[in-house]
Amino acid sequence: MGMVDTLCTHLHQNNGSVENSLSKVKPKLDSQCVIEVLNSCHPKQPLLGVRFFVWAGFQSGYRHSAYTYSKACKLFGIQQNAQIIRDLVLSYEAEGCLVNVNMFREVLKLCKEAQLADVALWVLRKMEQSFNIGADTVMYNVVIRLCCKNGDIETAEKLIGEMSLNDLYPDLITYMAIVEGLCDVGRPEHAYSLLKVMRVHRCSTNLVLLSVILNGLCRSGSMEMALELLDEMEKGGDCRPNVVSYTSVIQSFCKRGQWTKALDILDRMKASGCHANHVTVFTLVDSLCVEGRVGEAYKLIDKFVVEHGVSYGDCCSSLVISLIRIKKLDEAMKLFMEMLSGDARPDTLASSLVLKELCMKDRVLDGFYLLEAIENKGCLSAIDSDIYSILLFGLCQRSHLTKATKLAKIMLKKSVPLQSPYKEGAIDVLIESGEKDLVNHLTGIRKGL
Repeated sequence: MGMVDTLCTHLHQNNGSVENSLSKVKPKLDSQCVIEVLNSCHPKQPLLGVRFFVWAGFQSGYRHSAYTYSKACKLFGIQQNAQIIRDLVLSYEAEGCLVNVNMFREVLKLCKEAQLADVALWVLRKMEQSFNIGADTVMYNVVIRLCCKNGDIETAEKLIGEMSLNDLYPDLITYMAIVEGLCDVGRPEHAYSLLKVMRVHRCSTNLVLLSVILNGLCRSGSMEMALELLDEMEKGGDCRPNVVSYTSVIQSFCKRGQWTKALDILDRMKASGCHANHVTVFTLVDSLCVEGRVGEAYKLIDKFVVEHGVSYGDCCSSLVISLIRIKKLDEAMKLFMEMLSGDARPDTLASSLVLKELCMKDRVLDGFYLLEAIENKGCLSAIDSDIYSILLFGLCQRSHLTKATKLAKIMLKKSVPLQSPYKEGAIDVLIESGEKDLVNHLTGIRKGL
């Protein structure tokens, strides 16, 4: 008899004590074995399956993986049928089962996987009241994070206060959960105040936690406090702000039209030895363009290239995208062609947007000639595959058959599939023009991929 069969036999013939019966087997478990036993309990005996799963989770030499937690929750529909967790704990109580803290850790992990905040809180209370088992910091953290994700910050804060009464101290994971929760509900100022509490308890912060608070302050418009935190981070050793931190502050100032302050942060960024990236570039360039300050956007590109080492191609691509967004297609085209005639390489998004805009404006021939120019530059790999289909459809609809055939051959060479909803219209025109073999090859690309 195999291990799965042995476990199933002991599970179903337990004589009133599931855990005692299973423990007699002394199995060497693995995830495949566990899942097969769970399958034997589905769909008729879900409670028995969950009870086995909890027992298996703390056996010697085995721990559930993230996949097995997910599998168990989906198999027994725990998220939709939260009562099964309550029934599990109540069955322990009714049978007088000898439970331990490991069992409740597994139960809470199932609550975590199924995102059951209310049930997790009930389990926490039940283990203390009915089984006289005190929760540890890890168990509190599970419930606190679930409450925060559920928007129940008040309960999460009460649990943190309760921890100290039980001689437990919140750790970095605890504070990370409450900080994220506070920022999500628009209370980043309170999250910022917790940094002082963490210092009192000698709980170290990290860049991730500080960045969450900084981003929350920026989103809420508390810029004075955000700058205060940024200053603290710049003075810190391991928690110095990175490009994401600075860009978050820059973006917030840009949204408020405070360009001078945004540019001050850019200079401050450089002074601290942190260089901008393409997101920083787009944030500033796009904000200037939206406000009609295109000339300043052009000047800013030189600053990014010289002082921050961002490639000229990335900077110009950001400007091309921004010009398209403010309906300045001709100016975007001019800059794009300058890039192609020089050393700059346009990125995927800029190339695709320019071509798509030309097609939308019924300028498919301009789009085709631009595609050729991009191909001559060696940048065709930077075009989204659906753009080819849009362009081919447009050429076919306007009877530019020579150009359509040439584009179809380019697509065939690069194994670019013809996509719906442009597929049928283009195919009909190409077949009528005598290009049936080309169509057969082109429509066969997807099958061969």
